Amino acid sequence: MSSDPAKLALSPALASRIHRVAPGAEGVASPDGAGEFVLYWMRTAVRAHDNPALEVALAEGRRMGLPVFVYHALSERYPYASDRHHRFILEGARDVAREMAERRIGYGFHLERPEHRGPHLVTLARRAGRVVTEDMPVAPLDRWTRKLARRSGREVWAVDSACLVPMRTVDRAATTRAFRFRKATRHAREVALRDGAPAPVDSGVGAPGAVAGVATEPGIPFVPAGLPFEPVSLPDADLAALIAACEIDHGVGPVPHTSGGSVAGYARWEAFRDQGLARYAGTRNNPLVPGVSRMSAYLHYGHVSPWRIAREAAAVGGKGGEKYLDELLVWRELAYAFCAHRPGHDTVAALPDWARQTLAVHEDDPRERLSWETLARAETGDALWDAAQRSLLVHGELHNNVRMTWGKALLGWTRDAGEALERLVDLNHRFALDGRDPASFGGILWCLGQFDRPFTPERPVLGTVRSRSTETHARRLDVDEYRRRVEQPAWPGAPRVAVVGGGLSGLMAARTLRDHGLDVTVFDKGRRPGGRASTREHGATRFDHGAQYFTIRDRRMRPLLESWLQDGVVAEWPGRLVRYRDGRVESAREGARYVGVPGMIDLASHLSRELDVRRGVRVGSVERPEGWRDEVPPSAGGGPGNGRNAASERAGRWLLRDESGGNLGRFDEVVVALPPPQAV
Repeated sequence: MSSDPAKLALSPALASRIHRVAPGAEGVASPDGAGEFVLYWMRTAVRAHDNPALEVALAEGRRMGLPVFVYHALSERYPYASDRHHRFILEGARDVAREMAERRIGYGFHLERPEHRGPHLVTLARRAGRVVTEDMPVAPLDRWTRKLARRSGREVWAVDSACLVPMRTVDRAATTRAFRFRKATRHAREVALRDGAPAPVDSGVGAPGAVAGVATEPGIPFVPAGLPFEPVSLPDADLAALIAACEIDHGVGPVPHTSGGSVAGYARWEAFRDQGLARYAGTRNNPLVPGVSRMSAYLHYGHVSPWRIAREAAAVGGKGGEKYLDELLVWRELAYAFCAHRPGHDTVAALPDWARQTLAVHEDDPRERLSWETLARAETGDALWDAAQRSLLVHGELHNNVRMTWGKALLGWTRDAGEALERLVDLNHRFALDGRDPASFGGILWCLGQFDRPFTPERPVLGTVRSRSTETHARRLDVDEYRRRVEQPAWPGAPRVAVVGGGLSGLMAARTLRDHGLDVTVFDKGRRPGGRASTREHGATRFDHGAQYFTIRDRRMRPLLESWLQDGVVAEWPGRLVRYRDGRVESAREGARYVGVPGMIDLASHLSRELDVRRGVRVGSVERPEGWRDEVPPSAGGGPGNGRNAASERAGRWLLRDESGGNLGRFDEVVVALPPPQAV
């Protein structure tokens, strides 16, 4: 049987952080100490310092006489998996791999992609004498933890490595309001600030008879024999190529001015600590000044230690330090404890009774229901809201004071509170680098009444939920200046891009790049873009003479399809298809088919809105100009509004000419979206 953590050789500070996940009725836990090694499944505390989960694994390794192996993996299947999240995570993995090597702890990173898939975690867990991971009370990680315990037959120890006050030690009643949480955790918070993170456990490298972190050969980090996957060599890996191979959403791009990892995270923190923290109380609500730390993504992925951040903020002190600590240790940790106590925190059922009731009473109030595409692409027509959404889409972050206004607006653009919550979760988790985090759920649910009280008089749609309209917020903010700042590209030298081919794929690529703030020009040989999605007109007659319909087989396209249906861009086609086989007519394969409205060309017209499309142009050649140098002028980076587009200050590396040799312009990147013979 597994031992009680409180009775093992663990300090009280570590033992109080362990949440035991049993294997369930169909699993049989291994005898204590049986196994080849202690397995630490690293997920959300991606650091080798101030990491209670790592220290628990090392302490257990020493107690059981087993080496420790850290398995760090990146799945294609987590919600909203994209280039943005993958890049940030991989950059963090580089830093932690270096830290692990310095502590001489065995570490292996697995990236899920074609020909590199399999139940490797379960395979390793079945060989382990103890399985340790971090306690992260949000889907899908909580579900995956239970699944690992069930499939491996091993009890999993989930260790709180995110909060100074362990989230599961907080009474459920204290998680309803911030003032209750603040009072209930005051003593524990003071102790945690005073004592700091749990002390590191010696990995045992080189010590006679000590095997906690290594194999028998002194100084060599332990790696299990017969490792079921090929670890990625992170120091020399081509991250862009690895990400491109993954089956994820490639339509949400990385954010170059916010690199992942402990090095980048602490550099950002130190700059804020030294230059902005003392003024934080007075500047934190103004998105036009650098008044916030922008540390939430690093805290979410565990690239930085909340103990270090809290300790250094306390040392600065004053109103700025005190307010920052209240946000970090009260509001942030309140959200973690709330999610830990309420597994259904992603549903309206998590809201307090009064909020659910007042929102239900006002479900029939008049409102304008907007599609997902309209919201995601910041096309609502509300200047402040669209600017806020542009900040999320382009920069992967949203100023917290603006986020509250952004979130409450969704109630007026969705069918009911349930759909509003679904949209908020989707937009935040898809685009924000700090998405899928308990603190994100805390902020989103606050917009619908969580951690709050009723406000009278009642208002349409909101009822007694606190009002925070974009119109009111816009009166105290220079919206034009805010929009100008967030419209700056995330790249320090954003490239000019040419897309050759105005079919659906070319238009989609161009639109995606433009949505990320890039300067894009589309060249198409036709009178109208669309390629095979073309419609001929003869008088009053129109007919689709290219593709008669299209189908959707990739789940990543589902939000767009639903938006096009809602906005009347496309419609489901009820036509019956048959095939002739062996002298018989039989029905073709079943499945939904869709057509543009009123013709297929109208889908292409929808995609090409706002794009610079050069029609009737045949690109004859793509040349490398003589004397071109692959360099970018220096540019200020660091976030929304701090960069400048350097593309206009250099000549592009590719020169496009038409079939007669005419100059079509110079571009930094060229996307060829043509049928293979034309591309050749």
